[in-house]
Amino acid sequence: MFSKVKDKNLQRTLKYGSVYPNSGFMGIPLAQALFGSQGVFFSVISVLAFNIFSWSHGVSLFNEQKGWKELSRDILMNPNIIAILLGIFVFVFSIPIPNVVNQLLDYIAAMFAPLSMIIIGCSLADIQLKALSFNRLLILAILLKNFIYPIFSIFILIALGVTGTSLLTTVILTSCPVAGLVVLFTLESKGDAEPGILLVSLSTILSLITIPFIIFFLNFLHLNA
Repeated sequence: MFSKVKDKNLQRTLKYGSVYPNSGFMGIPLAQALFGSQGVFFSVISVLAFNIFSWSHGVSLFNEQKGWKELSRDILMNPNIIAILLGIFVFVFSIPIPNVVNQLLDYIAAMFAPLSMIIIGCSLADIQLKALSFNRLLILAILLKNFIYPIFSIFILIALGVTGTSLLTTVILTSCPVAGLVVLFTLESKGDAEPGILLVSLSTILSLITIPFIIFFLNFLHLNA
């Protein structure tokens, strides 16, 4: 849909932003508030998929100048992918983690959300509001991320037989606004972060309306099923 956008910086921002939700920083707290530990458990599955694709496909969008061999090596050696694989191994084989290590990991994990928001906030502080240029394609990306894809996900999940808390938490995470990583990836690739910041900001504000609407639509389908 965005492959014909001539501005490569804008193109990759639109591609990533329209697909990847803020499932970790926003989705998990929402699921925990609504469904407790059970919501967090089902949320982790969605966040796991998000991390795998974001740190492979997502990273590749912002590193098109690299060859496939170099890019594949970077992806496989990415600390996030390695951490995911280690986490799956520990989970599958039920390997106990010492309390000291577990507590340390909890402290480190708690730092990532505020640190990423600080980085995005610093980028916002460097941009003059009067100098912002709004591209109409951002509206399409927000429409896809906040509305169209979550609606599609409802029908797909129901068709697959997913029900109950697992259905609700997955839909909530899918309905979350644009992931803040789009700004971090842009900064890492030395690109213009302005479109990403606008996308994240507007998508997050509109999610106050779109997330309740998506949940209302899901409940409507259930009542009329």
